Amino acid sequence: MMFPEEINTERLMLRWPVEADAEEIFARYAHDPEVTRYISWRPHQSIEETLEFLKKAAVARQEGRGYPWLIRLRESRALLGMIGLRTEGHIAHLGYVLARDAWGHGYATEAAQAVVAEVQRNKSVWRIEAFCDVENAASARVLERTGLSFEGTLRRELVLPNWGDVPRDAHSYALVRGDDGRWS
Repeated sequence: MMFPEEINTERLMLRWPVEADAEEIFARYAHDPEVTRYISWRPHQSIEETLEFLKKAAVARQEGRGYPWLIRLRESRALLGMIGLRTEGHIAHLGYVLARDAWGHGYATEAAQAVVAEVQRNKSVWRIEAFCDVENAASARVLERTGLSFEGTLRRELVLPNWGDVPRDAHSYALVRGDDGRWS
């Protein structure tokens, strides 16, 4: 699978992160326990931890397993967060994280719609999916506004390290390509 290095929307510029972004990513959101509350990783304790994440992300991209994009405002280039895909065969799994001051402005929805549109152009993907903790109503709204359909609640699906080691219930959302090529 191949996806573009940069995606532009009306307000946003999405681009692959590089190691030089580590300090800004750490400062804006990666260290923040409130931001990472519903994320599958713990807040970063150092810029070195963020740098290590970026190195692993670059390898995943080279191997065709993962595609992260920084989310920036087009005009000011201010960093808002990150959105990404993890690919497994015919499935693209969507995830995102935004700095606290970027919440509630529609940026996650705008970025997710742009990434989903790119995925839909890729003929090897038949399913786009995302999961969110049942208590994360804001993320559920983003997924619904992006056009993913609620499929159900998966019991004990996600382990969120910021909540402990006990698996939590998650809502499942997806878009699926039909035999006719249309997405629903």
